[in-house]
Amino acid sequence: MHPEVLAMTLSRTGRRPHRIVVIAPSPVSMFNLAIPEMLFEKVEIDGLPGYEVVVCTPEPGPITTTGGLTLEVPRGLEALDGADTVLIAGTGHRYLPDPRTVEAVREVAAAGLRVASICSGAFVLAEAGLLEGRSATTYWQLTQELRERYPALDVQGDVLYVQDGQVMTSSGYAAGIDLCLHMIRTDYGAAAANTVARLALVAPVRPGGQTQFTQTPLPPERGTACADTRGWAMRRLDQPLTLTDLARHAGVSVRTLTRRFHAESGVSPLQWLLHQRIERAKELLETTALPMDQVARACGLGTADSLRQHVVRRTGLTPSAYRAQFSRLGAA
Repeated sequence: MHPEVLAMTLSRTGRRPHRIVVIAPSPVSMFNLAIPEMLFEKVEIDGLPGYEVVVCTPEPGPITTTGGLTLEVPRGLEALDGADTVLIAGTGHRYLPDPRTVEAVREVAAAGLRVASICSGAFVLAEAGLLEGRSATTYWQLTQELRERYPALDVQGDVLYVQDGQVMTSSGYAAGIDLCLHMIRTDYGAAAANTVARLALVAPVRPGGQTQFTQTPLPPERGTACADTRGWAMRRLDQPLTLTDLARHAGVSVRTLTRRFHAESGVSPLQWLLHQRIERAKELLETTALPMDQVARACGLGTADSLRQHVVRRTGLTPSAYRAQFSRLGAA
């Protein structure tokens, strides 16, 4: 943040912005570094910055990235002085935490500061002893190693992020976005967090317990013999379609339809149909204010109870929670 902007914030509000200090390992994931700047720097409270973001590293100067580039980081760990939150960026790969970073993080945590990590940054927090007896997560490909190296941890392998007291950890890549939005919501409220999400063109705040594998796309279609029948079914999702109905439209036997459908879509006709019904339900939850029983009927899931069961299984959220998180009604 420019010094003049910081001074203006202090003079107008009597407070300084919340100071986020990001510690970059070497090599560092450029995406991990970009997330805090992209999100925290967009927060404005009464027209003034809500955060100041500072990047530092144990050895100031050039550091490498996981993509083979070189970044100049002029600040060392002395930048932690005056921090409100310390965020450890990750590499996306296995690495041994720098002892200087481990000691610095241990000290700021002892002083009561909030500490957090993205991706493999959790290994720094674990090495500092901050995760013993706590729940934590990391990138799913590294969860087993985290468990084995630090057996006192309660590693949650299939969530986006975890908050356990003053310590926060997130999974890899885009889950860092969810963690940062959660921090913004904690500091300044849901409206501020969702405003930032819209400005950054990312999903609104998602609950940390949501699975890392939030999307379940169908395999790519590999043929067109059943394309007309798929289109016909898509226009009739509100109707109680059966295998016999689909086969009759395609002009083939149920057995032949099933074989062709699987060859083209990678799933059975009824699996494909259920997927489309749930996707339609999600669309209606996002774009309408229809009551749950009407959403269920409109997408062919029958009842509100059935809608709830399928949406929870697919997204980890109840239909009402999904609507609250992803509704486009009234979005700017």
